[in-house]
Amino acid sequence: MKAYRHGLFIGKFYPPHRGHHRVIRQAAAECERVTVLVMASIAETVPLEHRVAWLKAEHKDESQVTIGGIRCDAPMDVGDEQVWQAQVAVMRAGIRATGQTVPVDAVYSADAYGPELAGRFGAKAVSLLRDDLSATAVRADPGSHWDDLAPATQAGLTTRIILIGAESTGTTTISSMLAESCRSKGGVWARTGWVPEYGREYTTIKWDAEKRAAREAGRPEPELEAIVWNHEDFDRVAYEQTRAEESAARSGSPVLICDTDAFATMLWERRYLGEQARPAQPWALDLPDRHLYLVTDHEGVPWHDDGLREGDLAIRAAMTGWFVDELTAAGHSWVLLTGTLEQRLKLAERSVEQLLARRLSFGEPFSGPGFGAGSRYAVEYD
Repeated sequence: MKAYRHGLFIGKFYPPHRGHHRVIRQAAAECERVTVLVMASIAETVPLEHRVAWLKAEHKDESQVTIGGIRCDAPMDVGDEQVWQAQVAVMRAGIRATGQTVPVDAVYSADAYGPELAGRFGAKAVSLLRDDLSATAVRADPGSHWDDLAPATQAGLTTRIILIGAESTGTTTISSMLAESCRSKGGVWARTGWVPEYGREYTTIKWDAEKRAAREAGRPEPELEAIVWNHEDFDRVAYEQTRAEESAARSGSPVLICDTDAFATMLWERRYLGEQARPAQPWALDLPDRHLYLVTDHEGVPWHDDGLREGDLAIRAAMTGWFVDELTAAGHSWVLLTGTLEQRLKLAERSVEQLLARRLSFGEPFSGPGFGAGSRYAVEYD
């Protein structure tokens, strides 16, 4: 029999880290059911729904844990009775929204406000020892605390850079060089992932299968240009490309470099199927956040046939236009890489550095007289 029927753990989880997960697992071991309530404010730059999703991913195997979220922009002065009532009203509404009906009888907290909060729920305050990790510290230096984040949180916070372009325009060359440039920083950055283009691998697989079938039937082996592509081929390429990207984002550094993605696969379907190409499929639209596309211009890049390419200068020019127009229509951020290889790489590096400077900073959460640094309440629902 467990010590409590319903434990409550409230925080901003901005972002969730190993300390939060430790508390949730402790509560799960001690309570028949646990509600984890994420409280977010408008000032914060990580969306509420992302934090909830990351926590759910990490605790998906703990069936007694329910995770919900609610926005709260009430003042943060715990010395004011009306503020307390406003905050607790939001908490109660958030708990009800999760479908929980059993009264809370344990409130978990490492902060000084814990006993007061527990008292307002008529519950026992379960005091926790605070370790040297806090969300405040993670926000101040995400790179140094990257390994304090669960895989789903890492994937959600990873800045994703996608290289796309027509055939023989240098996407593979530049993306691999850009990944190596990031790794050269050392530390966690040495783990920067590079996701290759699965379409090239799949082309070899499909071509080999057709050549084998031709040999078995006593026919001449087909040339690359004779391969017939269909919708199922592009579905497979897109899903595998996204699977590889997501896997890399859960185990690398705060930045991930990808040589193409499923959005680009949509344009390759247009390239090979023409009028038979479908409208944008879910696999091209329902993707993790796209942070920056780097488009390799065809101008000034000589055609190089490596045995897996089909096309000519006219097709390359058309595809550059397609990429630019579709990215613009979808509202994506993109940079056109032009000039020599060195110039393209330099622009790519500068674009990524500028983006990372913004992506690795967090908006300050709301605080108040009762919650500011040095106050007797120490931390605001951190």
